[in-house]
Amino acid sequence: MRCPKCGSNEDRVVDSRTSRDGAAIRRRRKCESCQHRYTTYEEIREDSVMVIKRDGRRERFSREKLEGGITKACEKLPIAASDIENVVNTVVAQVHQRYDLEIPFQRLGELVMNELRVMNKVAYIRYASIYRRFEEISDFVSEVEKLERRKNDPATLQLPGL
Repeated sequence: MRCPKCGSNEDRVVDSRTSRDGAAIRRRRKCESCQHRYTTYEEIREDSVMVIKRDGRRERFSREKLEGGITKACEKLPIAASDIENVVNTVVAQVHQRYDLEIPFQRLGELVMNELRVMNKVAYIRYASIYRRFEEISDFVSEVEKLERRKNDPATLQLPGL
């Protein structure tokens, strides 16, 4: 591994442990030349799933792009970075478990919205407004009303203590 500070290829692993619920290995390294310490992650590369976009184009599924969209929806809300990471990990796992080659943008958006709806209603509305292309105030009102109906639906109510 090349040192990010001096560029040397001589380093040693100081610490190694699993990360992201066992999906990656986190390694702490120390450069033998300049003594700089840095962290690397090792993870399994999944075969690329293609996202079928609105206009029919196909684009390689990107964890980074997914994380960016979810982070943007959660901006300025009291949501921990670890909660955002958990949503991203859950969606990525679902994509790779359910889809081998392609996923329509609608399904990807629904997977994200399902996770955000549980985590934070405001983040859910923000994401839905972009994904569903809200253009009128009535679009927002309609989506909030749907959320309220789900909240009061006995089939979706959580049991106390859960």
